[in-house]
Amino acid sequence: MDDQSFLARRLDRAAAPLAVGDVLVVMAFLTVGTLSHTSTDFLASNPTYLLGVWAPFLIGWVLLAPLVGAYSAGAAETAKSSVPLVVRSWVPAAAVGFALRAFVFRGGAALAFVVVILVTGAVALGGWRALYFRLR
Repeated sequence: MDDQSFLARRLDRAAAPLAVGDVLVVMAFLTVGTLSHTSTDFLASNPTYLLGVWAPFLIGWVLLAPLVGAYSAGAAETAKSSVPLVVRSWVPAAAVGFALRAFVFRGGAALAFVVVILVTGAVALGGWRALYFRLR
């Protein structure tokens, strides 16, 4: 019988660089999307605006990604194991982000937005992880 808790089995220290990169990638693609819909002048005059954009999705990511296995031992081994784990983690994490965005933070969750964020997030996170394993 394994004495490790469920969460302990889902977290591997070797995946720490992946966790840092994942958070930066989520922030980056949300920033790029925001910049495509708002002006830099608006962001300069509303310095906390991006925090409200990032927060719901980062909360969803921090809550769900470890549970799904984005930072498990398998995630830290190869791109072949890591990329599917990060994509599978993104879907429920984004769902939490959409709910938080619609009910707690500013913004909504229109269908077009949901599709764009799901696809863009999966491609960005999967691409980052594939690149990480290619370069290491």
